Parts: sequence; C-alpha cells; structure tokens
Amino acid sequence: METIVLSPEKDCSFESHPEAVDWELVFRQHGKRLQNFIRQRVDNKEDVEDLQQMTYLEVLRNREKFAGASRPETWVFGIALNLVRNYYKQAKSPVCDISEDELEKLSCGSDPSRIIEWGHALHRVLAASAHLPDDTRHMLVMLIDADASYQDIAERLGMPIGTVRSRLSRARGFLRQAVDA
Repeated sequence: METIVLSPEKDCSFESHPEAVDWELVFRQHGKRLQNFIRQRVDNKEDVEDLQQMTYLEVLRNREKFAGASRPETWVFGIALNLVRNYYKQAKSPVCDISEDELEKLSCGSDPSRIIEWGHALHRVLAASAHLPDDTRHMLVMLIDADASYQDIAERLGMPIGTVRSRLSRARGFLRQAVDA
C-alpha cells in the first residue's frame, strides 16, 4: 500500500477545535496533490475531476463528523480513497436476472438485418433440400422434426447406423455450401 506524506504546514490547522478548520484553505493547499492522488488510481481525466469535486462535496457535507483525530488533509484523502473505491465498484457491469423468454427476444428479435439474413439463409436451405435424395431428406425431417436419434432413424428405416451418419453428414455439408453460396 502506498504511503502518502503530507506536508507539515500548519496554515490549515484545526488546533484541537475540529469545527475551526478552514476547509476552503485545505482544498486550496492540497487540491493539486489530491488531484494527483486520484489520477494515480483513475485513468479518465474527466472522472478524476468528478471524483475531486465529489470529494470536496462529501467533505463539506460531513464536516461536522471530522473529529480532529487526524489532520484535515488526511481526512480529505481518506474520503477521496473511499470515493475511488466506490467508483470502481459501480464501474462493474450490473448483473440482473433475465427470464428465458426475455433472453430469447433479445437474442433473435432485436436486429432486423439479422432477421432478414436468417430468412435468406433459410430460403437457400429449403431450396437446396429439394435437391437431396428423398430418403436423405426424410432422415433430416426425422432428425429435426421428430427429434430422433441416429439410432432411431436407422431402426425405423432398417439400415445400418453408419449409413445414416454418412448420409446426414453429406446432407449437412451440401446444405452448408448452399447457405454459404
């Protein structure tokens, strides 16, 4: 952890009366160091400036909570450090629960150009499937519509499972070429 050495100036001293602190003087004397302190932790210049302003606001809002147990500038830097930590906590993307229906709507219905592209691809697949042999097209229908396994298809059609695998593999390759064309 980095140690910050503050100058031993007494101009903004609170002299055992925390309520007597001249916060404006503290801000003027330590403003540049405060900005550098925040800049070492945050890359974005606008965010650094925002955090510095937020630090000043928090100090002024909570000045009655300053107990005088430390130097005023130490307290200011502590508030700045807490604000930097909060900045990074808030920067993390929020996690939220999405229902399956909402997820489905987001994944396929939100981009009109993709819908058109998928429609064209589907049209090419359907047109190409008309050129497949009848038994291979029947296997595809069983696989897709009936959610049949290769074993089920082989048993229903009375052929070896290897034949089903090879024909469906060739059919998928043929359809893939049609979509990519």
